Amino acid sequence: MKPLLFTRSLLFYIGYFFATMLISILCMVMFWLLPLEKRFALYSLWCRFVLFWLRVTCGIQYQIQGLDNIPDEPVVVLSTHQSAWETIFLYYTLAPVCPILKKELLDIPFWGWAVRLQQPIAIDRSKPREAGRALLTQGKDRLQRGMSVVIFPEGTRSAPGTIRPLNKGGAKLATSAEALVLPVIHNAGWCWPARTIYKYPGTITVRFGDPMVGSGKNAAELTDEYAAWLQNNLEVITTDGRR
Repeated sequence: MKPLLFTRSLLFYIGYFFATMLISILCMVMFWLLPLEKRFALYSLWCRFVLFWLRVTCGIQYQIQGLDNIPDEPVVVLSTHQSAWETIFLYYTLAPVCPILKKELLDIPFWGWAVRLQQPIAIDRSKPREAGRALLTQGKDRLQRGMSVVIFPEGTRSAPGTIRPLNKGGAKLATSAEALVLPVIHNAGWCWPARTIYKYPGTITVRFGDPMVGSGKNAAELTDEYAAWLQNNLEVITTDGRR
């Protein structure tokens, strides 16, 4: 079983690498000719290919619950974080989306250079106060320009079936910008575990909850509301989607 998993996972990463290089080069060439909002079509193309290639090579599919809960307006997305899969999925499903990432990722050849052209919110984790201010000011700007902002309140990837303590950065942005919050929970970590090359065949479940109102609340209240929603939907992350 392990040799087969390794071979399929390696095949996925080979296609992933070449697709990333190709799309990144296209982005760097064509982004200059397109308005910011139109650039997301190229990025979504990459996301779509990765999800397709993951299904072909590794047998990983996904099912969506609560798709009708996605509002027709920019939102602050609060999602659990277990792998790179949900980043790709959310940026494809909710486009246009403004990426939030560590500023050092922008120096990655090709991929980082292309993402830089999307005007992401790049933060320095070694300077939390500065990072918080950047999230608020730039996050408001992106929301006003029609882009949703995806935030992982756990701060780092959690193990499948668990939830780390939540930070309030995303809730602060939502309350400050008076934006809706779209709660998300998933179990991607079972099929795409962190810090390993192995990908396990199965079906990832993603659930979108009813939007939460950010206006009229403080960050602590909104974070508690999201935490309560996660607790009420724990069966999603505790369900092992692997076959």
